[in-house]
Amino acid sequence: MKQLIMSTILLAGAAMATQAQNIKYPDTRRVDTVDVYFGTKVADPYRWLEDDHSAETAQWVKEQNAITNNYLQHIPCRKDVKKRLTELFNYEKMGIPFKVKGKYYIYKNDGLQNQSVLYVKDKLDGEARVVLDPNKLSDDGTVALYSVDFSNDGRYLAYTITRNGSDWCEIYVLDLTTGKTLEDHIMWAKFTGAQWLGDGFFYSCYDAPESELTSKNECQKVCYHKLGTPQSEDYLEYCDKSQPQMFYMSMVDDNERFIFLTECPGEGNGLFVKDLKDRNPHYVRIAPTDNSTNEVVGIDDNRIYIKTNKNAPQWKIVAYDINHLGLNNTDFIPESDAVIAGAQQASDKFIINYERDASTQLAIFDRNGTKTGEIALPAIGAVGLWSDDKNTEVFYNFTNFTTPGTIYSYDMATNTSKQLFAPRVAFNPADFETEQVFFTSKDGTRVPMFLVHKKGLKRDGKRPVLIYGYGGFNISMTPGFSTSRIPLLEADGIYAVVNLRGGSEYGEKWHEAGTKMKKQNVFDDFISAAEYLIKEGYTAAGKIACNGGSNGGLLVGAVVNQRPDLYGAAVPQVGVMDMLRYHRFTVGWNWASDYGRSDDSKEMFEYLRSYSPLHTIKNDGTKYPPILVTSADHDDRVVPAHSFKYAATLQASNTGNAVKIIRIDSNAGHGHGKPVAKAIEESADIMSFVLHNLGVKYRYKKQK
Repeated sequence: MKQLIMSTILLAGAAMATQAQNIKYPDTRRVDTVDVYFGTKVADPYRWLEDDHSAETAQWVKEQNAITNNYLQHIPCRKDVKKRLTELFNYEKMGIPFKVKGKYYIYKNDGLQNQSVLYVKDKLDGEARVVLDPNKLSDDGTVALYSVDFSNDGRYLAYTITRNGSDWCEIYVLDLTTGKTLEDHIMWAKFTGAQWLGDGFFYSCYDAPESELTSKNECQKVCYHKLGTPQSEDYLEYCDKSQPQMFYMSMVDDNERFIFLTECPGEGNGLFVKDLKDRNPHYVRIAPTDNSTNEVVGIDDNRIYIKTNKNAPQWKIVAYDINHLGLNNTDFIPESDAVIAGAQQASDKFIINYERDASTQLAIFDRNGTKTGEIALPAIGAVGLWSDDKNTEVFYNFTNFTTPGTIYSYDMATNTSKQLFAPRVAFNPADFETEQVFFTSKDGTRVPMFLVHKKGLKRDGKRPVLIYGYGGFNISMTPGFSTSRIPLLEADGIYAVVNLRGGSEYGEKWHEAGTKMKKQNVFDDFISAAEYLIKEGYTAAGKIACNGGSNGGLLVGAVVNQRPDLYGAAVPQVGVMDMLRYHRFTVGWNWASDYGRSDDSKEMFEYLRSYSPLHTIKNDGTKYPPILVTSADHDDRVVPAHSFKYAATLQASNTGNAVKIIRIDSNAGHGHGKPVAKAIEESADIMSFVLHNLGVKYRYKKQK
C-alpha cells in the first residue's frame, strides 16, 4: 500500500569561556519601519534583512560569517571534535529493504558519501547493483533524493530531488529496463512524490514564484503528467483557488482503482476518494476538513482502512465499506491507552505501531481487528517498518540513543525477528546508558525526559548537559541515534531529550496543550526540565546548553529570553524567531494551527508578542549565555530572515559580554538532504561551541 506524502577529558571553569573575545559586530543598519497591531505600534528596525536578493543583505551575511568563522576556528577543541566526528560519521549505513515486483531495493551509504545510494537485488542475499546514485547529480552533494516512486508495472522509477536543501522539488523519470533518464522533467513541485496511474503520475505543485525563498506559496495544484509530454501539457486534476492556503496531495492504490485526495489546512486534513470503476468517476468526501487527521493505511476487497484522531485523541483505525464510501465508517481497531503512531498492512494482517512514553511497541492484528500478537523489540527504542499487502516479508529498522539503525527481517509465521545488518560505529555503546525520568512542570503536569550518559555517572552537580527539545506540530521525540552527541557523552556529559507538550507523545490532548495560547506550557516544560536536572544533582546553572531546530529554535530563543540564568550556551537552529510575521513567508501560514496569527485578534497578537524570541530580547544588562544562531541561505521553510533579525537584535542589545554570533550556511536549507560533509562541519561547529562554553577541554583519542 502506498502511503500519503503528507576523549581524555578535563573539566575547566566555564567563566573564561563565556566572554566574547573583543568581538566587534557589524554595524547593522536600522530603519524606521513600524507595524501597527490593534492600535499597538511595533518597530521592526531590521526589516531590510528580509530581502534575500539585496546586495546589502549579502554583504551583511558575509561580514557575520567572517566573525563567526573566526570565533569557531579559534575554539581550542574544534579540530579534535571534527576529527572525532569524522571518525564517528564514517560507518556503513543501510536503509530498510523494500520490495517491488519481486526485487529488493535498499539505500546504502559506505560511510562518508554525501548522499545514500539506491541499490537493487534479485534476492535478499544476492549481489547489489546501483539503481540511482544521487552523488553523481552534483559535485558537492547538495542534490538529494526526496522520494522514489515506481510505476505499477515496475518499469519506471520517478525520482524526486531537492537542491541545496530547498523544499522545492523536481521530478525525473528513470527507465529501469534501459537505465536511462527520460526527457520528462517536472519543476516547481513541493511536498510531493509521484503517484502513478497508467502511463503517467500525479504530483503537487505551485505556479513559479517571484522569489523561491520568500514568496508566499498559495493555491497548490494536483496535476497529472503523461510520459513523453512537456509539463506545460499536464492535466490539472485539482485546485481550489477559493482555498489558497491548503495543501493538496494525491495517492493512487496499487491496483489503480482509487485516487485519494487530501486537503490539509495545516492541522488535520480532509479526505476525498474517486472510484475509477464508477461509470462517472468523481470525488466523494469521506472525512471532513477540520482539526482531525485522516490517513489511508490499507485497502482490501471490501474495505478502506483509515487511521484517524477524529473523536479519538489517542488515534484509532476505522473501516469504510468499499461500495458505500460516502456513508459512515465503523471502528476496526479502537482507541486505547497508547497512541497509535502508525499502521500498515502486512499480507493479510495489520502491524500497529503503538507509542508508550515516547517508545515503540509493535502489535499484530488480523482482518477482524483482533490482536493476535506482538513483535518483540531488542530494547526500548523506535522503529521504522516496511510491509505491504502483497508480501509476507516484513523489514524494520530499530534504533535508540546508543544503537545506530539496525535492520531486521520479521517472519510472521514464526513470530521471530532476524538481524540482517548492524552498523559498526567507532564507539562502544556498552559504556553508556539511557534512563527515562519524569519531572513536574510549572502547572503540575508530569513530563518525561530521556537522559543519556556514561554508566555509573556521578551526580556531583558538575556534569555538562546538552538539553534538546521540539514541542510542537504533533511530532514525538522518540529515541534516536546521533553521532554528533557522542563527544559530549565521552566528556562525562549528559544528553537530555525532553518530551514537551505540543508533541504527539500522549495523543492530541498533549499536542493541543502546547499550541496557540497554551504555547507557554512548552517553554515551562523545558525550563522545568533544566531545574529538575539541577535539583537532582546532575548539573548546575550555567552548565547546561540548550538546543533545538525550527520550532525547536523558537523554543531555545524563548527560554533564553525568559531564563537566561539557567544556561551556559544556547544554539537555536533555523528557528521561527519573528512570531508576528512568520505567516507572511513561503508556507509559514501553515503553522497557524499551532501558533495562531498576530492578525487573528488583539489577544492572540499580545500572546505571540509576549514570547516571540525577536521581540522579547532583554536590553537592560541582563547577562545572556553565549549564543550560536544557525541558518542557511536556501532555507525556504523557515526563511533566514528570522535568524538574521534575531541575531542583529541580540548583537545590538545590552545582554552582557557573552558572544552572540550567527552561522549562515551556503547552498543549504532547512536541514533535510544535507550532504555528510556539511553535516560534519556543522556538527563540529555546534559541539565545539557547546563544549568550549560549558568549560570542557576536549582531546581526541583514537578509538580501538
